[in-house]
Amino acid sequence: MAKVPSAVVAASGLVGGYGVARWTKKRQLGGVVLAAAGAAAAQQWRERAGGRAAGALTAAYVAGFAGSHPLAKKVGAWPAVLGVAGAVALASWAVADRRDGDREALAATAGA
Repeated sequence: MAKVPSAVVAASGLVGGYGVARWTKKRQLGGVVLAAAGAAAAQQWRERAGGRAAGALTAAYVAGFAGSHPLAKKVGAWPAVLGVAGAVALASWAVADRRDGDREALAATAGA
């Protein structure tokens, strides 16, 4: 089974958490989605990039969530959520997923 990149998990948590909260009108349910995806992403970050990187990326995830609220007042809710999700996904890819992709590419060329 293919691995889901941590960047996708993190961005999905931010977007999905907001979407669930908005459409169900239950903020707590959105928070569950946000927390579950954040925990899954943090585990992947720790496995792929180590504890220090996982801590920094988790802080970025939480900061993205918190920062989307004041940003939404300036640009709108969905643009704010999508913007911070993209920023967190980019950071996640750069720190954790890119390295994992490099290892898979090396393994594929070594076996050829």
